[in-house]
Amino acid sequence: MLLRSRLGAIFWLASSLIAAATTYAAPTPNRPNIVLIVVDDLRFDDLGAAGHPFVETPNIDRLAREGARFLNAFATTPLCSPSRASILTGLYAHRHGIVDNTDRSAASHALATFPRGLQRAGYETAFIGKWHMGNDETRRPGFDYWVAMKGQGQATNPLLNENGTSAIVRGYVSDIFTERALEFLGARRERPFFLQLAHKALHPDILQRDDGSTVPIGEGGFVPAERHRTLYSRDALPRRGNYALPPRGKPALERRIGNLPLLGASTVTGDDTIRDRLRMLAAVDEGLGQVLEALAKKGILDDTLIVLTGDNGYFYGEHGLSEERRLAYEESIRLPLLVRYPRLVKAGSKPAQMALTIDLAPTLLELGGVAPERTLDGRSLVPVLRGLAREWRTSFLVEYWSDTVFPRIERMGYDAVRTERHKYIRYRELEGMDELYDLERDPYELENLIHSPGLVGVREALAAELGRLLPRPR
Repeated sequence: MLLRSRLGAIFWLASSLIAAATTYAAPTPNRPNIVLIVVDDLRFDDLGAAGHPFVETPNIDRLAREGARFLNAFATTPLCSPSRASILTGLYAHRHGIVDNTDRSAASHALATFPRGLQRAGYETAFIGKWHMGNDETRRPGFDYWVAMKGQGQATNPLLNENGTSAIVRGYVSDIFTERALEFLGARRERPFFLQLAHKALHPDILQRDDGSTVPIGEGGFVPAERHRTLYSRDALPRRGNYALPPRGKPALERRIGNLPLLGASTVTGDDTIRDRLRMLAAVDEGLGQVLEALAKKGILDDTLIVLTGDNGYFYGEHGLSEERRLAYEESIRLPLLVRYPRLVKAGSKPAQMALTIDLAPTLLELGGVAPERTLDGRSLVPVLRGLAREWRTSFLVEYWSDTVFPRIERMGYDAVRTERHKYIRYRELEGMDELYDLERDPYELENLIHSPGLVGVREALAAELGRLLPRPR
């Protein structure tokens, strides 16, 4: 702790000298401070504000009450590393190149991220948390202050790289990240700041084998803070309409693979696992409350844009699925997205436009007064937040590259297009197993309409739209 304190003092002294020697514009309504909070594997419906019957997320709910909660937010690749790269770059995974969770450390150092643009424009920037684009925890370009864990990290006593010095830090990981965030927010500065707080929660502790495969440590691997270990023990878990149902008409999921059981009631996510995930979220919410309090005490809460989202969803037993969250179904691709910034966002607003992970980079660049250095795939959400978006996207691409972590989904790489009503999933390696859903009539994606004679025109239109979104050979 003493070493960390001395290093922190040196860092803040250097920052103060730089700020004193250079003139920067202070935060203004057109150039806010920015706090981006990314919660790992957070489902869209895990929040009180989203209607969860018992989960307690008062501070996240406050963001929804005092800002905007997007009703239709999505990950364009429902997998941690690609999704985090899309958040940072504003690009689809096929453009930024982080297409899976293998060791993409070197490539992630070269990403053209929006924090690099904010830093060049005079923002003081910080990253605190789980980087997870490879196991390398060293500082990436674009960040003045850096605290990161190696790979997936540990929920308790994590090994952290803090501005180039690695050491085990005692405590619970969400609390430690919040502590570091509060230290950064508490520093005196004359220029605006950007902070990305990337939580390990709600991800399990895992062991990585030599062959690259992973297994959870302990029962399910999800480790809540000690103070939350018994939270929600007596609450009945909500179930979606596709919970525990064996997939019918989904050949890709009906395949018999080795000794794996067929999907159904026996393969759902365990209730204890779901509760432990929600218990982990409690520490994240408490930390957000401390961040809001710190900003308010400094008198800069309303000068700070706060964004909270996830990187992908998680299956709670829908279609019999559990941790295979890489698939294109709603439970995997849907995200929470909350934005608080009263100078721009009307309190209690619920935008219905389709917002994507790739939209965050252009949004934050615009609010920071920075022009992108290249054409981005995402669109700035500023017109939507202002309530002035007259026309918006009507479709988007979902893409995934198969990996070997979960045998059940080997060779299940796909390209998919989702519109306001339909979803078309085209598997790259599985012949004759494509899927088509009418989300308006079938929100739980139970009936695959790919061979429906009455939807030939719809299928052809969706295939053409997918071709437009994928301007590259397959």
